[in-house]
Parts: sequence; C-alpha cells; structure tokens
Amino acid sequence: MKPIWIVDDDESIRWVLEKALARENLATESFSNARDAILALQTSTQQVLVSDIRMPGTSGLELLQTIKAKHPHIPVIIITAFSDLDSAVSAFQGGAFEYLAKPFDLDKAVELIRRALDESLRETAVEQSVTNPPEILGQAPAMQEVFRAIGRLSQSNVTVLITGESGVGKELVARALHKHSPRASQPFIALNTAAIPKDLLESELFGHERGAFTGAQAMRRGRFEQAEAGTLFLDEIGDMPFDLQTRLLRVLSDGHFYRVGGHQSIKADVRVIAATHQNLEQRVREGLFREDLYHRLNVIRLRLPSLRERKEDIPILARHFLAQSARQLGAEVKRLTPQAMEFLSSLELPGNVRQLENLCNWITVMAPGQTVEVKDMPSDLIEERAHSGEIRSSIVLGVPEARTAVGGITVGSEVAEGNWLELLKAQAAQMLSDDRPEVMDVLGRQFEATLIKTALKHTHGRKNDAAVRLGIGRNTITRKIQELGIDDVEVD
Repeated sequence: MKPIWIVDDDESIRWVLEKALARENLATESFSNARDAILALQTSTQQVLVSDIRMPGTSGLELLQTIKAKHPHIPVIIITAFSDLDSAVSAFQGGAFEYLAKPFDLDKAVELIRRALDESLRETAVEQSVTNPPEILGQAPAMQEVFRAIGRLSQSNVTVLITGESGVGKELVARALHKHSPRASQPFIALNTAAIPKDLLESELFGHERGAFTGAQAMRRGRFEQAEAGTLFLDEIGDMPFDLQTRLLRVLSDGHFYRVGGHQSIKADVRVIAATHQNLEQRVREGLFREDLYHRLNVIRLRLPSLRERKEDIPILARHFLAQSARQLGAEVKRLTPQAMEFLSSLELPGNVRQLENLCNWITVMAPGQTVEVKDMPSDLIEERAHSGEIRSSIVLGVPEARTAVGGITVGSEVAEGNWLELLKAQAAQMLSDDRPEVMDVLGRQFEATLIKTALKHTHGRKNDAAVRLGIGRNTITRKIQELGIDDVEVD
C-alpha cells in the first residue's frame, strides 16, 4: 500500500498526524509545502493526501487541482480553519474527499483518514478491474456456482444451454465458455435470433448463394461458416421460428447444412451455445418448440441467477460500472454514499445487470457532484421505492421478534416495522432528559453494532461479504468488530 502524504507548513500538525497514523501501522510521508509535494508527484504517488489549505507559496487548493488532474481517484482531505469554510466549499467543488476544521479531534481525524484510505483502496481495485476487466463479476454463492461450472466445462466442446432472465449476462458467460475452451483461438460469433426478421434469419444462419432470392447479388457466408472451428452463440433461441428449428436440429445431428439456394452440403465444425429467458419446457408443451431440438440443446444446462438472487454483488458491480463509465467519458469516478448504495441494493432492478449498468451510466452523466446521495438518484426510482414502502426498520435493526428492545425501549412489532427514526428520536430525548453523558457515542456504537451484527448474520459470518453489503472497507469492519466487542456474534 502507498503512503499517506501529509502536507502542512505547521510542523506540530505534521508530527501529531505522523505519530497517530504510525500507531495505526500506516506509512506516511510529510512535506512542509505544496511545491515539494508536487515535485514528488513526478516519481511517486500516495494512497491519501492530507493537506493544509493555507500555506506560503502554492496553496492547498492548487495542490488539490494538481492531484486531481494527475490522479483523480486519490482522496484528498483538506485541513482548514473555521474562517476558511468558504475555501472548504471550493475544495469540495474541486473534488476534495472531506475537510478537517481546526482545531480537530485527533481520533476523528484518524477515522476520517481511514475512511479515505478504504475508499482509495476500493477505487484502486475497481480501476485495476477496468484496466484489466474481469469477464464476469460476482461474489455471491450463486455466481460462484456459475464460475465453477465454467471451469468444469473449460476443456469441453459440449453444447450448453444458458437460461436466465433478460440482462443477467448470458452472452458474457457464453464468451467465457469460449475463451476457456480448446476453441479459444477461433471465432466467437453471436446472433440474437429474436432480433432478425423471420424471412432473413435462415440466410443469416446458413448463408445464401447468388440469386437465391431477390436482392441476393452475391454469395454470402452465414454465421455457421463464420464460426467455423469456433463457437456460435444463439441468443433467445426460444424465439426461433418453428421451421428453422428443423434446419438447426439437422446441423446439430449430422454436422452438415446447405446455404439458401445451394445444393452442396457444407460440413460445420462449430460448437453451439444457446441461451433463452423463456421456459423452453413450457414452449415444448405448447407446440412452439421442437422437443427433439430441446434435448439436443439441453446437454448441459447453466442457469444464471437474477440480480435479486445476488444482491450482495450490487455494490461491487456498481463500483465497477461507475469506474467503467467514468473511463469511457473521461470523467472522475462518482462515489455513492453508504445510504445511496443501500438504496441501490434495495431496488428490484428487473432489467438485472444491464439495468444496473445503465443506471450507473446515468449517475456518471446526470448526478451532481462527485459524492452521490439518494436524492441524486433518478426521480422515478425514488418515487417507485416510496410507493413500494420504505425499508422496514425491522430489517435495518435486525429484530424479527414480535416484541423488541430498541435502545432500552420495548416496542411491539407494529411499531418496529414503522418509522425507526422516531424510536431513535424518543431514545435520544429520554437519554438527554436524564442528563446521560456521551449520548452520541452510546447511540452511535449501538447503531453501528446492530448494523454489523445484522450484516454478519445475513452473510453467515463472512466479514468480507458483510463489509461489501454495508458499503465499508474490509479493514474498517475488522476494526469496528474489535472496537465494539462483537467478535462472537451468533450467525445462522
């Protein structure tokens, strides 16, 4: 991991931050002015930059602009006096991660730097994944099964039928099957049979001879010939016209076909991978799909889960798509607040991964600022979520019992499923009226502990998965578990 840079003309501030971060086992490098830091950028970089805003010579804002121009993904924390809050606003407009107002609490400063560090490590991982994009992303158990299946089929030429809803990534899986097969060096040809008019589909598949029909000015090779020695991916196979199903069955059976208008048999050395979002068994029963073709295609069946079945993958997919769209547009990567990520993960997204990708493209182009909140999401999604009901407090609090204790107040299930913020207000008011000290710290720790316990229970004790679901870093959840004393949380 790269060091944290501290840039401040005040030696005492540099010393205090260096010692505090050293206790956290975090490497630092300090500079007494922005000019030296800018010169150091020519040979090295940092994971996080902490800089004073007012320094002799080059200012912290100028340093911020230089950093963002060269390394837009590095979080920058600006240190400012209360009289400099207007400058802090300018810092945010320039892409600052956060600001520290002097005099600052050292523990809170370290916590802020750790948050920036977690963000930087996530962005670095996403940036690397965009530079070397993975074929398919997914940590959910259902996707791990898919990955294992691809691995088992890696040296096979067997026909595969991929099923799943629209937008789940069936073509990506087909490409992965091809890439890891003995045919990887040969062509991969994809054809969406539902997108080609019926009258043209036969020619598209098998090609045609010159003069075979009006407009056939020259001989044309079809997709089977184009995919020779490689893989032919037939998407939405369930929509293939019935008469063409017969011709496809013949190719799969004896490995030969004829061009439209042709009389010479052509041998096909092609691996066929088919995909559909439809229930082929039902279409067979309805007489819309040939049963013998169904059995020819259904040699190995691979079902892809919908995004609803792998919601724990939404954060990593969203970060990947945000980085990808920012790279394509030459823009800085937008960051989602934990609340915005939770909102995104709560959506149904019937368009699955494709819809999530489109939404991330929208966020990159339309959302104001670099940090995206729930209110910055498309208004139709916010309204739809409001109509379907807010996330129940029982889910957030992780308390399914009929009568539940929340912060010392016992409430019935009908209240627990209502507005949990009202319960929080009531508990805070009670503690304040009792003159109990450290109300913020007590309730904050209870809130964090509840969220982490619930996430660990949901992920069956897997800390990394829980961190992803909560939108925090792996190091952060480990530290929080230790601080809050919840190492022995019970999971199902």
